[in-house]
Amino acid sequence: MKKKKILFITPPFHAGVVEVAGKWVPLYYVYLAGAVRSAGFDAEIYDAMTKFVGYEEIEKRIIESRPDFVAVSTITCTVVDAIKVVELAKRIDPGIVTIMGGVHASFMYNEMFSISESLDFIVRGEGEITIAELLNTVSENGSLKRIAGIVYRDDASIKVNPSRPLMESLDRLPMAWELLDWEDYKYFILPGSRLGAVSTSRGCDKECTFCSQQKYWMRKWRARSPEDIVEEMSLLNKDFGVNLVLFTDEYPTADRKRWERLLDLIIERGLDMKILMETRAADIVRDEDILDKYKRAGIIHIYVGTEATEQESLDYIKKDLSIEESKKALSLLRDIGIITETSMILGYPDETEESIARTLELAIEFNPDFAHFLAIAPWPYSDIYDDLKDYIAVTDYRKYNLIDPIVKPKAMTLEELDKAIVDCYRGFYMHKYAEMKFEEKDEFKKEYMMTSMKLMMSNSFIKKKIGALGEMPEEVKKIIESTP
Repeated sequence: MKKKKILFITPPFHAGVVEVAGKWVPLYYVYLAGAVRSAGFDAEIYDAMTKFVGYEEIEKRIIESRPDFVAVSTITCTVVDAIKVVELAKRIDPGIVTIMGGVHASFMYNEMFSISESLDFIVRGEGEITIAELLNTVSENGSLKRIAGIVYRDDASIKVNPSRPLMESLDRLPMAWELLDWEDYKYFILPGSRLGAVSTSRGCDKECTFCSQQKYWMRKWRARSPEDIVEEMSLLNKDFGVNLVLFTDEYPTADRKRWERLLDLIIERGLDMKILMETRAADIVRDEDILDKYKRAGIIHIYVGTEATEQESLDYIKKDLSIEESKKALSLLRDIGIITETSMILGYPDETEESIARTLELAIEFNPDFAHFLAIAPWPYSDIYDDLKDYIAVTDYRKYNLIDPIVKPKAMTLEELDKAIVDCYRGFYMHKYAEMKFEEKDEFKKEYMMTSMKLMMSNSFIKKKIGALGEMPEEVKKIIESTP
């Protein structure tokens, strides 16, 4: 008997500077495809987002694949495109069972079912066990009532089954790496790189009110063993030619002993892979005595979530961080020779042109290598939503991308806020460009930074937005023309 097949499709959505730096592995699909294959199903992954294709190509792939199930994952800004994918699948073959997961669908399931009649199921939260059970049950015409973690239509009503507990162990989960088109995954800043992805942990136990991840993972933090992580990194390197890996989790360093063990194992194995990651500023300060191990393990670039330059703002969003920790973390990483990246969240109701100018001034003082100036996006399921809902001026979810202003400050128009954010990018990177031109100690950093700045100014939303405000400034043209 022929195995039934599920086709995982990424929504063809694009925004921001993330895609300017590289093409990123849809790691969640690798886990889910591994889970359903272990349950006896065939699986395919079509990464439409990375391939930069549209609905015509997606339609061709669905027709060619002839799947029994089509699954798509969504965050808030990809909702519109995710819905279009499931509607396209149903239009091609009404018999295809459509499934949606991801953070937005997990919390806003009633909204998702109200938007489209083409959606059959939502998988809430951690999906590996749930989606395997769902496929088996649907294939056998079994009872849906017993499947924890799903939402589905039952005649005219929406049925919400109890939540599924998080998995106790993240080690040795099946992963379908061979389903990816590996030639697609590159980090443009480092020519010749093949970019992989590894999740070393899941979740976060902090309470940041703007964040979706702490809520999605039930404010719990679970880690894989260092041994399991290193085996996976070795496999990616040996079998798929990966020489650069992104640690995708928000908080890989939570357990100091386990984190140092991971660094030691990477060093001992001599994997010769470069690593990109993010973590909390407080952990960098905590690890001052082992930052040399970060460097020896191959970590070249760390995103440190500072989020603000004023303590009052950090306290408002429950960041559990001090300004002093942010400054010290960035300074320590700069001294050890690791590229630093951070972000500042702008656009709260009390924001003014003066407060934004002050943020830029302090961001330059913090002196990260990269800074992002993000417009607060009030996810409708976030803890901060109720505080901001009266100031929300944009309801198009595609704009909830941390780039386009959503919240209108009391003393600014959205257009003024948008211009002020662009001015922050321009001001910061003009300063950084002048600094990097005279960098002599670290040639790797200089080339890395100059290439990155050219990519940002040439290809990202920055160029579009700057152009919309008038003629391209001469200093921006210099950056674009400076790097071959």
